[in-house]
Amino acid sequence: MVEHVRRHVRVAVIGSGFGGLGAAVRLRREGITDFVVLERADAVGGTWRDNTYPGCACDVPSHLYSFSFAPHPGWPRNFSGQPHIRAYLERVTDTFGLRPHLRLNAEVHSARWDADGLRWELGTADGPYSADVLVSATGPLSDPRLPDVPGLDSFPGAVFHSARWDHGVELRGKRVAVIGTGASAIQIVPSIQPDVERLTLFQRTPAWVLPRADRRITDAERWLHERVPATRALRRGLLWSARELQVGLFTKHPDRLGFIERLAVAHLRKAVKDPALRAKLLPDYRIGCKRILLSNDYYPALARPNVDVVASGLAEVRGSTLVAADGTGAEADAIVFGTGFRVTDMPIAQRVTGAGGTTLAEEWKDGMAALRGSSAAGFPNFLTIIGPNTGLGNSSMILMIEAQLNYMADYLRQLDALGGRAALDARPSAVRAWNRMLQQRMTRTVWNTGCASWYLDASGRNTTVWPGTTAEFRRVTRRIDFSEYHVLRAPGHSRRAPARAEATR
Repeated sequence: MVEHVRRHVRVAVIGSGFGGLGAAVRLRREGITDFVVLERADAVGGTWRDNTYPGCACDVPSHLYSFSFAPHPGWPRNFSGQPHIRAYLERVTDTFGLRPHLRLNAEVHSARWDADGLRWELGTADGPYSADVLVSATGPLSDPRLPDVPGLDSFPGAVFHSARWDHGVELRGKRVAVIGTGASAIQIVPSIQPDVERLTLFQRTPAWVLPRADRRITDAERWLHERVPATRALRRGLLWSARELQVGLFTKHPDRLGFIERLAVAHLRKAVKDPALRAKLLPDYRIGCKRILLSNDYYPALARPNVDVVASGLAEVRGSTLVAADGTGAEADAIVFGTGFRVTDMPIAQRVTGAGGTTLAEEWKDGMAALRGSSAAGFPNFLTIIGPNTGLGNSSMILMIEAQLNYMADYLRQLDALGGRAALDARPSAVRAWNRMLQQRMTRTVWNTGCASWYLDASGRNTTVWPGTTAEFRRVTRRIDFSEYHVLRAPGHSRRAPARAEATR
C-alpha cells in the first residue's frame, strides 16, 4: 500500500475551466507561485472540454468571451465553436506558464477546514493536500442533470447527456429522441437532423429564439486586430457596451421587452409555416424569463419532414417506446438528454466541510448564498468563482469571473497584511444582508416573472443570476470590506487590527 505524503500549498484551486485558469493567471500576476490547480479530468478546459456534441458553440461573441488580459485576434467567427474555445484555453495555459501548477486526474473528494491549523485539508485522487486558501472554480455547468425517468433502464439503445456525448454511437439512419429545448438542444437538433431517419424532440417548455448574427471574421479583420490592438479593444468595448445598455430592461423594466418578443415571433413565422407547429413553439412567458437562445437553423430543422415536436416532457420509457406526459408515444433507437446541469445543487458543495462540521450543501439546503458571490459564512479562506448570484442572462461570464479574480487578489493581500497565520470568515449578518439586497432587487427582474427556469432553486428563489450590470459587479468586488468578515487567528498568535494592504502592481 502506497502512503501519500500530504503536500501543503498556499492556494489550491479546484477546476481548470475559465474560472480556474483565470485564478491561476491572477495568482502568478500577484507574485504567488505556491499553488496548484486540481483538475478531475486529464486536460484543461472545463465545460469547453466536456461538451463536444455536434454544433457546440458559444452564444456570446468571441471577442467578449475571452480574458481581457489574453486577447485573441484570430477568432474565426463572431460566435466561435467549441474546438476554438478549447484551443484558446490551452493557449492561455501555455502562454502564462500554468502547466507546472496543474494536477490532472486529481479530483477533489473532500475538503475539510482545520480550525487549529487554519487551513484546508484536501483528499484528492492525487493524494492528500493542504492549503491556506481554497478556491472553488468548478463552475455551475460542469455536472449534467439527468431526470429520473421511470423505465429508462429498460431502454435497449444508447442513452447519453449532451455534455457527455458518446462519439462511438452512430446516429446516422437512426430514430433519435432529443429531450429538452435549452442552449445545447437547439445546436444539436439542426446538426444531426439531416442524418437521422427520424428525430423526435420532447419539449417541456418552448424557448424564445432570436436570429444569430454569426459570420466568418475576415482575414482583413484578423490582420487589423493583430497589428492594431486598439481595434480589438474597440470591438470588445462595443460588444460590452451594447449588453450593458440592455441590462435595465431585464432588471427593472421587463414590461418593455415586448419589441424583442415581436422580433422573436417574426423569426419563428419566417422559418415555420405550419400554424400547428408554430403554436407548439411559441412561448407563453415573457422573453428573457428563461435564457434567450440564438439560432438561424433550429426552427428550419424542426420544420423538416423527418422531425416531430412533442409539446410535452418525457414521462416514461417502455422498452424502445418513449411516452410523454400528454400520452404521446414515439419509438427511438437513441436518447440524447439536453436537460442542463446541477446549477443550484453543485456536487462540490457536498464535499466541502466548514468550520462548524457541516457541508456547504447542508448550509445551502435552503438556497445558495455567498457574500459578493464569493464567501460563504462558516467557510473561512474559501472562495468561489462563479458563485451564487453571479450568473448573467445577456453578457459574458468572463467579465464576472475577472471581477471575482479582483476580489480573490485583494483577499489574499489582506491575509498577508494581517501577518502570521490568519483566516477570514464571512460574517453571517453580512451574507444575510447581501442576499437580502439581491432578493429585493430580484423581484423587479424578468427572471422572476413566473416561468420555471434553471435560474431558480427548488424553493423558487433566484440564486443564480446577478441583477445588475457587469460594471456594477466589478465595483462591488474590487476590494474586500473587513467589516463583513471575522478575522481568525491560529492559537498562540496575537491579534492585530486589520490594516489594508495596497496592491504593489
